[in-house]
This record gives sequence, C-alpha cells and structure tokens, in this order.
Amino acid sequence: MHKWLIISCFIFSILSCEKDISFAPDATTSKLVVDAQIENNQAPMVVLTTSMGYFATLDSAMLYNSFVHNAICSISDGTKTQQLKEFKIALNTGNLYYYSNDPTTASTNFNGILGKKYLLTIQYNNQTYSASTTIPLLTKTIDSIWWEPLKNYPDSPQVSLMTKVTDPPGLGNYIRYFTKQNKGQYFPGFNSVFDDQIIDGKTYSVQIDRGVDRNLPFDRKNYGYFFKGDTATVKLCNITKETYDFWRTWEFAFSSIGNPFSAPGKVIGNINNDALGAFCGYAAQYKTLIIPK
Repeated sequence: MHKWLIISCFIFSILSCEKDISFAPDATTSKLVVDAQIENNQAPMVVLTTSMGYFATLDSAMLYNSFVHNAICSISDGTKTQQLKEFKIALNTGNLYYYSNDPTTASTNFNGILGKKYLLTIQYNNQTYSASTTIPLLTKTIDSIWWEPLKNYPDSPQVSLMTKVTDPPGLGNYIRYFTKQNKGQYFPGFNSVFDDQIIDGKTYSVQIDRGVDRNLPFDRKNYGYFFKGDTATVKLCNITKETYDFWRTWEFAFSSIGNPFSAPGKVIGNINNDALGAFCGYAAQYKTLIIPK
C-alpha cells in the first residue's frame, strides 16, 4: 500500500507541473522555386513558382498564383546566349506559365547537346539567380526490355516490365528514369534516381516500376505494373551528381510527408541566392515495348 501511495504522489507531482505551451511560427519570406531542365535534342524548359508557408491553407487559387511570370530567363552554352520566351497555358481555373525557346529568334535558339555545360540566369523581383548543369555523355545504357507475367499470378492482366542495363566501369554513373504508358505523359518512378555503388561495371537485369503521377493518390494495388496490351516506353537518363542529389533528397522528403517518425531532411538544390529547386541536365535514351494482350 505504501509503495502505491508513493507512486501515486509521484505521478500527481508530474501532472501538477504540466504547463500548456502555445507558440506562433515565425513568418516566412516567400522564395523563388526553380524547376528547370535541358535534355539532349530538346529545348530548355523552365518553370518558376514561389514558395508557400508550411501552415498555409492550399487551394487552387493559391496554387495558380504561385506561378511566376514576367521574369527574364536566359541560358548560355558558353558560345551562344538566348533569352527564353514566356508561354502561358490558360485553363478554366487559372493560368500556368513556363519559359522555353522563342520561335521568333531561331538563330539563337539551341537544344541540348550531350557533354555540354549550360548556365541558366533568372532575373525576377529585382534579384538575379543562376545555376549551371551539364548534360552528361550517354554512357550507361539500356541493352533490352521485355515483360514477364507476375510470379504466382500468371493469368493476371498485370505484368512486370524488365530491363537489362550495362553500367560502365568506374564509380560516378548516376541515372534517373521515367516511363510512359501508352500515349500518356512520362512520369518518374516513385524512387527514380540511382547510383552505381553496388553495380559498378556490371550488366544486370531489374524490374522497372511504372512511373507515378504524384498529383494523384498513391495506387498501391496497381503500383509498379504495366498491363497486357500496353505500349510501355522507358526513358533512362544519365545525370550529374548534383541532379542525383537534388532528386534523391527531394524524393526522401516527399516520402516522409505525414510520417512523424521520419528524420528531417534538406532538399539539396543548385540555385544560388537562396532560391529553391534545381537546374538539371538529362542525357536520355528511349526504349519502347508493345506488350501483347
């Protein structure tokens, strides 16, 4: 009895010391967010938005208002410099903006070239931002792709897409992959970037998970699989370590949303002047497979 009395008093003393604590988060200054890329044989593409507060209530109006227009974007390949044109996509619910090659200045336009370095410069709101990237050489390649029925479910309409890839000798080969299902868009895999720490210099076979649209709820039932009758296209990109680090940390942060046990992480971008995001170069190879019904 004496023992339980002591414990009860101890618990009561702890509870009596509790104090309600309330705090207000510091006001944050909106930052420029850069989503820019250049791919071999493709025009540069730049999307600019502004960041939103962590506790802000997100709605469609706020989302569309976050797109930046009237910025001045230019890109240089070390020999030529071109100013990108702003394009507007008008939707019923708002406008989207992006920057790319200006069709009226064809003499200074250029598409991405393997092995070249590019400098992106952005002038917005009396500030100047810049970042550089390189389109690597296409050294890590897809040898072949094929499909296989699901193990233990050979009659399922779902199939696994397989590939054989050759990694060149020497560490430092980084990749990011995307897939396209039929005539849809290219979407990155849920985990889309990989290094060659384990498979350096090897030829290996691996399943390619179908890419995901992160704007939609995650479909666990059909995740990763294609279907009989699909036309599947794989886009395998050689990337720099800076691009790898950006997407590796971005995907880790994305997968940690809502998980109270996840470790905090910082997304590592390459834009200066305290902006967020990255300018990425992609050396892309494409492979297409028609999966019979």
